[in-house]
Amino acid sequence: MLTLDAFSIYIMFCVLAPLVGAFTLLFLFLFEKRIDLLEKQTREIALERELQTALYNQLNKEIQPHFFFNTLNSILGLARLDRKTELIRSIETLSKLLKFKYQTNDNFITIAEELTYINYYLEIQKTRFRDRLHYEMITDPNVTKAIIIPFLIQTLVENAFKHSFEKHIGEAFLKIEVVKKEQEVHVTVWNNSFDSLEESSQEGGLGLENIAKRLELLFPDHNTSVQLTNLHDGTTVLAVFPFVIKSEKREGERTK
Repeated sequence: MLTLDAFSIYIMFCVLAPLVGAFTLLFLFLFEKRIDLLEKQTREIALERELQTALYNQLNKEIQPHFFFNTLNSILGLARLDRKTELIRSIETLSKLLKFKYQTNDNFITIAEELTYINYYLEIQKTRFRDRLHYEMITDPNVTKAIIIPFLIQTLVENAFKHSFEKHIGEAFLKIEVVKKEQEVHVTVWNNSFDSLEESSQEGGLGLENIAKRLELLFPDHNTSVQLTNLHDGTTVLAVFPFVIKSEKREGERTK
């Protein structure tokens, strides 16, 4: 025969068992929902990264045809002027540039590699403009291993030729400066024209707008900027982005 205490425990068990079961089912339901939510967020983050990568690659590819068109246009000018010796030299330089360009398919390169492009390009333009062109390159040795989006400096230099030097007769002065300030890289391109380069940013995503978007995609967690200034001595474009060594960027990608 059950005692009163045993009967009370039995009654309590009968009452609490369904409640415990209900709370257990509710917990499992909420836990499953949480797992589904986390999986959804993970998929969304992965999709967003894929879209950002696709956008970055698209913006990066938009620069390349523009660059090659301008370079070939410069060589065509030499052919029309029947400057055969300079034409051959320019074609050889372009061949070196193309060979260097297709050695890598990375979304970013080092500043040293970008400056190699610049030297090839300026060698072609020096052949074309002769004594009319004067340029100076100032590079902080500490920044050459840092990463940069492909064709950043190249685009700014091209714009100086397209929107300034090719439109006006007279001496063409160009100054390129790449320095490290605290934990940032400052790229400055100055030319002695008073024409604004803003129109270049409206040409199918090329120019300053393209650079700004690609910097944001490459450095999503840092502040980046592209500023154009017209002063009495000419036009200056300043691009600012974080100082990141190529090896550190690779390691950061692997740990994501």
